[in-house]
Amino acid sequence: MPTFETRGNRFYYENEPIQLRSGAIHYFRVVPEYWEDRLRRLIACGFNTVETYVPWNLHEPREGYFVFDGIADLEAFVRLAGSLGLHVIVRPSPYICAEWEFGGLPAWLLEDGDLRLRCSDAAYLSKVDAYFDELLPRLRPLLCSAGGPIIALQIENEYGSYGSDTEYLEYLRSGMIRRGMDVLLFTSDGPEVSMLRAGSLAGTLATVNFGSGTAGAFEELRRHQPEGPLMVMEFWDGWFDRWLGPHHTRSASEIVTEVGQMLDLEASFNFYMFHGGTNFGFMNGANHVNHYEPTVTSYDYSALLSESGDPSEAYFAVRELLSKRLGLTPPEPPAPLPKQAYGRVELQESAGLLEQAVRLSGDPIRGAVPEPMEKVGQAYGFILYTTTIGSEHNGGKLFLQEVRDRAIVFADGKQIALVNRWEPQEGTVLSVPEGGLRLDILVENMGRINYGPLMRDRKGITEGVRVGNQFLHGWEITPLPLDDLSALEFASFNSAKNEASFTGEESSGARPAFYRGTFSVEEPADTFVRTDGWGKGNVWVNGFLLGRYWQAGPTRTLYVPAPLLRSGSNEIVVFELHGFGGDSESAEGASTPFVELTDRADLG
Repeated sequence: MPTFETRGNRFYYENEPIQLRSGAIHYFRVVPEYWEDRLRRLIACGFNTVETYVPWNLHEPREGYFVFDGIADLEAFVRLAGSLGLHVIVRPSPYICAEWEFGGLPAWLLEDGDLRLRCSDAAYLSKVDAYFDELLPRLRPLLCSAGGPIIALQIENEYGSYGSDTEYLEYLRSGMIRRGMDVLLFTSDGPEVSMLRAGSLAGTLATVNFGSGTAGAFEELRRHQPEGPLMVMEFWDGWFDRWLGPHHTRSASEIVTEVGQMLDLEASFNFYMFHGGTNFGFMNGANHVNHYEPTVTSYDYSALLSESGDPSEAYFAVRELLSKRLGLTPPEPPAPLPKQAYGRVELQESAGLLEQAVRLSGDPIRGAVPEPMEKVGQAYGFILYTTTIGSEHNGGKLFLQEVRDRAIVFADGKQIALVNRWEPQEGTVLSVPEGGLRLDILVENMGRINYGPLMRDRKGITEGVRVGNQFLHGWEITPLPLDDLSALEFASFNSAKNEASFTGEESSGARPAFYRGTFSVEEPADTFVRTDGWGKGNVWVNGFLLGRYWQAGPTRTLYVPAPLLRSGSNEIVVFELHGFGGDSESAEGASTPFVELTDRADLG
C-alpha cells in the first residue's frame, strides 16, 4: 500500500520526495453536483492535493443521529478526489473554526451548562468519542495505508489560540490511533511561540497558518520544530466578510509574492481557501473581538475560485508561477459554468409569521422563564417568546437581558423595539393599557461564535426579560427552526387572510412574513438572487435554504447553483423581517414585492 511519511525536512510518498501543493475545498460548502468541477479546477491550477475540514454539527445534528449523505457525503468527496489523482488531507478534529457555525461543534453540546468545551472534561470527551466511533471507521478504508487517497489527518485545530490542555490533545491523538488512523497526524497553529507550544504535541508534525510574512513564520516554526517539513496548513489567500463590514479582496501580486517565497524554501502549502463556496442555510459562524460580528452567507473569501467557481486573476497568476518554477504542465481548466439572468420574479402570496407560528412549530412550550434555544432542543433559526404584562408596568422600561443575537419586540402585534446584541440597550418605555397587553419577542440566531474565548454562545434570550429590575415570568416559547415551511398557509395580497405588512423599514413596525412566487426555467444555470428593496431575512429556492440577506451589506446577492433549479416551474420563498421596499429605488412604486435573478454576484 502507498506510504506517506516525513523524513528529515521532507515529505515522502511511496518513498519519493513530494511537495504538497494543496487547496482547501469544503465539500459542505459546495453542492455535490459541483464537486468534480471544483476539483478539476484545482488540478488545472497545478495542485496535487485537496484539503477539507469535517464539521461535527453537519454530521451529528442531533445527539446520536448521524448524517453522511448528500452534501454531507464526506466519503464520496474523498473517493472522487482520489479518482482524479489527488491526495487528500482531512481535518476531522471536533473543532474546525472555519467561520462555520459554532466552529463545527454541535449546538446540543450547550444543553448542559456545565459541560466544558475543547478540554479533557469527561462529559465533553464522551461526546467526542461517540462521534469518532461513527466518523473515523468511515475514513479507515480511505487512508493511504489502506490504498485510499487520505495522506494526513489533523488532531485539533489552532488549539494554541484557545487552550493549553496537553492531556486533551493526547487524548484525541491516542483516540485516532486506537481507531486505526495509521497515517500522518499533525497540528496547525499560528506562528507564535505561545500558540505553537500550547497547540503542538511531541512526536507529531506541527504546521503553521498565516497570510503573509512567509519567511518569518517558517523561521518561528523551525525554532519550535528544528526538524520536519515546512508546511503552511492555512495560507490565507483572502479573507471572509462579516455583516456591517467591507468586502475583502486581495491582489494577485501579493499572493504570488508569498507563494514564491514558499517555493524558495521548498515548503509545502495549503491555500485557505482555494474555493470558499457558500454558508448555506443557517451555518455561518461569527466572531467576537470587540463585539459580536456574524459572518455573511457568501464564503467567496476572495479565493482563487469565486463562490460560483469562476477563476480569479490570482488563479491564473498562481498557475503560471507553479508552471514556470516547477516545470508543470497542468491541464486546461474546465470551461466556465453558464450563468443566467432569469429576471424579475413577483412574489404574489404571503403568510404572516406571528399569525402562523403554531403551524410551523406546534403548540408552544410553557415555562417560567424565556429559555435559550438549546434548552428546548433547538439549534438554528428563530425563536418566539410570548407573555402578557399588566398595566402596573405602564411607563416602565423593558430590557432583554443577554439577548443573542437580534430581537424584534411587538406589543399587541405592533413593533415597539429592535434590540441588537452588538449595540448598547437603553431600554424601551412601555405604554400598557389598563387591560394589559401581549408581548411577543422574535429572536434571530445569527450564528454562534466560531473562534476565541467566547464560544459558549447560547442563543435566544439567555438570561431573562425584565421591566426595570423586575424579571417577567410565565412565558410561551415557540421554536422556529424553519427547517420545514410546508405547513404555511399562503394567501394572495388582496385576501383578508393576509395580515402581513407589505412595506416597511427596520424601524417602521412592519410584521415578519413569508413571501412566495414562482419562475420558469428552460435550462437550469447558475443565478443570483438580488435582495434590493428587502430589509433582512432568508431565501429558499425549491425548498433549499440559500442563506441570509441583509440590507446592511456588504453582500447584495445570494448564489443559486444550477443543480437547485429544475426545468419548468421553480418556487422561491422570502422570509422578510421588516417589509419590502424600504430603501430601494428599484422597489419604489412596485405594487407587488419581487426579487431579481441576475447573472452576476454582488458581494459589495
